[in-house]
Amino acid sequence: MTASIVRLLRFASIAICLIVVASFVMFAVEQTKTASGQQQEQLDAELPGGGSHARPGAPSHEGSVHKALDEASRELTSPFAGVVSGTSSEWTIRGVKLLLALLVYGFGLGYLARVLRVRV
Repeated sequence: MTASIVRLLRFASIAICLIVVASFVMFAVEQTKTASGQQQEQLDAELPGGGSHARPGAPSHEGSVHKALDEASRELTSPFAGVVSGTSSEWTIRGVKLLLALLVYGFGLGYLARVLRVRV
């Protein structure tokens, strides 16, 4: 019985960590694409005769997998929202939530699984 609980805790820990890390990576990739596009538009506008061709902006969410990961990550990191409530930088908010989620869910659940395994 306890062995199955330990396995479930380990699986949950790994799954949650993968979800929040994947969501953060997708956010970072999206932000760098957007920043690159903005820089290109700025450079085109500064060139003589530039700015005549428009570049499409990067879509905020590209698919259902991306949406599902973002929603799951948002739910999993919602307990940490109060820690970053006064921060305006999206990078800081997501970074702090990622670190706290990895600490609590990764280290915390992993530690709990090890303690349960040793006590049995």
